[in-house]
Amino acid sequence: MTTILNHQPGKGTHSQFVTRGGSGFAVRAALADFGTGVSLWPLWIRLGWNDILQRYRRSMLGPFWLTASMAIMVIALGVLYAELFNTPIHDFLPYLCVGLLVWNLISSFLIEGGTLFTGAESYIKQIRLPYSVYVFRSSWSKLAIFAHNFVIYFGVLIYFQIWPGAVALLAIPGLLLVLINGAATTLLIGMISARFRDVPQLISSLVQIVFFITPIMWKPELLRTRTYIAEFNPFYHLVEVVRGPLLGSVPSSQTYLAVLLLTLINLIVVGTFFARFRSRISYWV
Repeated sequence: MTTILNHQPGKGTHSQFVTRGGSGFAVRAALADFGTGVSLWPLWIRLGWNDILQRYRRSMLGPFWLTASMAIMVIALGVLYAELFNTPIHDFLPYLCVGLLVWNLISSFLIEGGTLFTGAESYIKQIRLPYSVYVFRSSWSKLAIFAHNFVIYFGVLIYFQIWPGAVALLAIPGLLLVLINGAATTLLIGMISARFRDVPQLISSLVQIVFFITPIMWKPELLRTRTYIAEFNPFYHLVEVVRGPLLGSVPSSQTYLAVLLLTLINLIVVGTFFARFRSRISYWV
């Protein structure tokens, strides 16, 4: 929006042009942004895949280096913590494996969300694209990495001769809910980080704390009378909505209710924020 200030009749034209982002809530523009972004799916799929290839350029194993490091972590921590918690390894290691897989997906949305727009500065300043393209691009690349790492889960099933049954199909809608919340959160963090560059460092520190207070390397039963620490932790429910079915159990109604409520709150808050500040992103980067 451009306005002319200090222009009075009878005086010379001494105009000062002030350019700034639009004000108010541009709900229609925000919805159109996402609609156009979805229609450009070949673009953000290719961009997301290119991000993975560039990260492991000239590497023999490529993205499977992540899978190898994840497998080593699962085995090492599984053996160690099964012994520390005096838990049968055939029960604890699958629990830890799925928990780490889902947590890595969730944490990647949080940690890498800070560079969602600042990392795409050259695109934003040179090409007119919907901002949602960068959200879809980021989400797709994270889903592809998650799929690579998911090979470890099948290896654990084969080794321990575990079969979750048809209930494992419930992990698909659970994963979809995780992706929706992750995409919404990374959009919010991306916008805030574009304006305040200290936010990514703050998020990284908080993610480390959340990891240790979330039942990933330990089970909620170990809390005994203080299970509320897990029950009021939204990250636990996000992990459990995928982990439970993959281990052969149906998540509780409390878990589904918590995840659905969290999804609704995320969509409302992030949608409102995006409609209000979408026009300023290009100025912030």
